[in-house]
Amino acid sequence: MEMNVLVLDDAQINVTLLCLLLKKIEKCNSVSFNEPDLALSWCGTHVPDLVMVDYMMPTMDGVEFIRRFRQLPGCSDIPVLMITANNELELRYEALNVGANDFLIKPIDKIEFLARTKNMLALRKSQRFLEDRASWLDEEVKKATAEIRARERETILRLSKAADSRDPETGAHIVRMANYSRIIAEHLGLSEADQELLLEAAPMHDIGKVGIPDNILLKPGKLTEDEFTIMKQHASLGYDILAGSTSEMLNAGAIIALAHHEKFDGSGYPRGLAGQDIPLFARIVAVADVFDALTSERPYKAAWDIDRALAFLHEGSGKHFDPECIQAFVAGWTQILEIKNKYSEEQQEKKLFGAEWES
Repeated sequence: MEMNVLVLDDAQINVTLLCLLLKKIEKCNSVSFNEPDLALSWCGTHVPDLVMVDYMMPTMDGVEFIRRFRQLPGCSDIPVLMITANNELELRYEALNVGANDFLIKPIDKIEFLARTKNMLALRKSQRFLEDRASWLDEEVKKATAEIRARERETILRLSKAADSRDPETGAHIVRMANYSRIIAEHLGLSEADQELLLEAAPMHDIGKVGIPDNILLKPGKLTEDEFTIMKQHASLGYDILAGSTSEMLNAGAIIALAHHEKFDGSGYPRGLAGQDIPLFARIVAVADVFDALTSERPYKAAWDIDRALAFLHEGSGKHFDPECIQAFVAGWTQILEIKNKYSEEQQEKKLFGAEWES
């Protein structure tokens, strides 16, 4: 492992001597400066493995240099060796207080210098090993997390396929409304993590329809009051299927499944929630789901044109829909149209995740 030592002394002869001694240490490179400001500037873009700094310098003493050095990114734990002709305890206390790790008193004894330097470089090697180990572990955690997410996505895919086999309003609809939801979340200012979570959880909004009888789910005409009462159960059924998981994604899907038919004015189902009491993800999905349902052709209805569907959303703002979600939907209108054009009904059989999944 190559180690880089920064040597700072206003006297060039001292710098030369220290650099010559450092050459005796295997895989040890030196970078030298006579001016503290230049040394600090270099440290702003390079992190040394060890700093050797003189105390008595005209423009900035060694204590002030160490104080400023410790404030630089990545330099809080770098070993610092102060070299001084002053053996007063007060100076040592002050230097220790700002971050010095060890001291050498001039004139320098070669054996002592090499021993202390090797010890401090050994300390730094241990630090770097731990940093590298931490980075490796972080990468391994990321890989493991990605594998878990992939399995969760597979779960969603299989659940969605289960609904797809019984409900004509799935397929490309799932992909479009999930991406519409992400766009709304983006324009509401939600974090990237929340946008991704919503994108992955939104497809599960109607998973409860697997528990609705075919004669009701597939009925081409208008449902009777009793039939609609049964149909409304899909929200609670979806929640029951997904809730209680250790997966953040599935739990988000459970909340969406339960509440995406709630209305902003409290007239929705199953709980009659209103306003901010409706979970935000569900308020977002409500807009995305209705828009795509309106603009999609089904066996029992023709597709609405986008202007008529957009007018319907505006009319429902504050009643059916959260006004802020409607505003965010309109703000992302160009993106909405791109998704609508990209994912047509003919693409229903394509993969819901992977290359066909926007993120």
